[in-house]
Amino acid sequence: MADSAGGLVVEFLGEDGRSGTFLIGELPLPGWHAVLAAVFAALVGPAGTRRTLASATTAWGTLGRFARFLADLPDPPTTPRQLIASQLDSFLLHRVDAIGAAAAWMEMGVLRRIFRRPPLRDLVSTTALNYVGRRGQNTKKPGAPGYSDGEWARLVAAARTDVEAIRDRIDAGERLLAAWSASHSSLDHIDRELAEQLGRIAESGVVPRLAGAIGQERGHRTALAQRLFVTQADREPLLVLLGAVTGRNPETLKELPAEHRVLDGRAVELRVTKRRHGPQRWFDTVTWEIGPPHRELHTPGGLYLLLHRLMARGRAFRVSPTGSNSIWSVWRNARTGGLAGVHEHEDPFAASLTTSINFTQWARRHDLRADPADAHTAAPPLQVRLPRVRTSVEVRRTRAVGGHLPSAVRSNTVDVLFANYLRGDPTARDWAEEVLRDAVVDAEQAALAAHDRVLHAGGRTTLRIEPAHHTVAAQEGAWTACSDPDQHPGTSQPCRRMSFLDCFHCGNCVITRSHLPSILALLDDLAARRTQLGETNWWTRYGPAWAAIQRDVLPKFTPAELTAARASAPADALLELAEDPWERP
Repeated sequence: MADSAGGLVVEFLGEDGRSGTFLIGELPLPGWHAVLAAVFAALVGPAGTRRTLASATTAWGTLGRFARFLADLPDPPTTPRQLIASQLDSFLLHRVDAIGAAAAWMEMGVLRRIFRRPPLRDLVSTTALNYVGRRGQNTKKPGAPGYSDGEWARLVAAARTDVEAIRDRIDAGERLLAAWSASHSSLDHIDRELAEQLGRIAESGVVPRLAGAIGQERGHRTALAQRLFVTQADREPLLVLLGAVTGRNPETLKELPAEHRVLDGRAVELRVTKRRHGPQRWFDTVTWEIGPPHRELHTPGGLYLLLHRLMARGRAFRVSPTGSNSIWSVWRNARTGGLAGVHEHEDPFAASLTTSINFTQWARRHDLRADPADAHTAAPPLQVRLPRVRTSVEVRRTRAVGGHLPSAVRSNTVDVLFANYLRGDPTARDWAEEVLRDAVVDAEQAALAAHDRVLHAGGRTTLRIEPAHHTVAAQEGAWTACSDPDQHPGTSQPCRRMSFLDCFHCGNCVITRSHLPSILALLDDLAARRTQLGETNWWTRYGPAWAAIQRDVLPKFTPAELTAARASAPADALLELAEDPWERP
């Protein structure tokens, strides 16, 4: 923070090397300037939470809008001590009308962080602090959905095809240049002229202007530069394939460093930028597998080293005002009268990570299509977005480890992985539902197998069901009757059951139409218990009885009998009293 002729100024230098200047003195309400300068400097300073130029600019925009709104009030608060809660409420309503509730509450979150910092928090009234400290509606939405398996296969194949072509064309130019350097006479006349031109470009970094009409000249000049350099048209497939192979977020990919270390020829180690980790948690050291040479387009380390090599010539000539040490160097065909010479080599993401990338045009060139809604609908164009690429990688990694989130985590926490990548993805949801269905089927089959084993041990293959009205000589139990309680078919001893639920697996069990109401009430109680216990505990405790009722009992009665029994079912099946107690003294 400094004082200049125009008033207080906050100088910013972010963790990513980008800098900015914020003119506090240009804001209205001079009585606020000193306090706002202090809290804003702390917010964007080394120990603050806004450590990128983009995030600091966002906070500055909110602060400026708030100050200008207060200044336009009929009775503006000239100092922080005069601020009242109703003025904050008016600002919130004003922003809701302007940008919607979700974005307005996000701006209030920025103000909350500003107001919590001294000395502002010590000057503002308690009621105003309480108001700005409120947390509004949860505006956080699930992350962008990933791609279906078919869309993913088509997208990655297109990107890999393009990157392979980029590699082959630059390697061909390098081979031609090497042959010319070794022996001019080994080349024919046409190749010799091209090689001489490439030699001058390789030495100076300058792609010459060519004769011809402007449109043709630009095309021929770009084609010439593409023989040695990565150009603007190459950014889209390189970013897509990097995202697909590394699984890193777009910001990290755009700031990949050129500095690295190769470990025994098997892996490459580099320190990448990981945003959103908070103060002083900005960098991760990653180790990426290189793999064999023919797999360099499939492994993260192999792809990184390929890009490092392809852009090495451009980096040697790149002029970066921010002192970028990025792997990226892209040649751009500047228009006549604009940038020229080595200034056409640039890190496209040095000034801003939001540099425009035309994924739509690239996808159109490959005719990439999304999955159609149905068999009668034409497939729409595929929307290519790097966040969706990241989500697709996270979903597939989670599937590969069987859904065990701690094993699927790479650069985020389990909570972030679920909330930002898995929660809103239809592919992950469909897969999870399929896994759950399979698990339920497996659990039901296991429960039926347990029921059958006990029943067979007693010498029976099925329960005794008596749908017709007639008297059965048996002793009544909780939900069934027992034909011989003094001789269990499995032990030849009197029944000493642990739970009346065991009766559903016993050869002495007798079930008549009169038992149906209590059995249906029991099923309702079992369903309620399912919401209280975990699936594993529920299936272990109640699964065999539930499966026996569903398979062996209910199908023996007509729908009309079941409907009548449902109408007379008791309110409580007395499951608490009839089964094994929850605790024993």
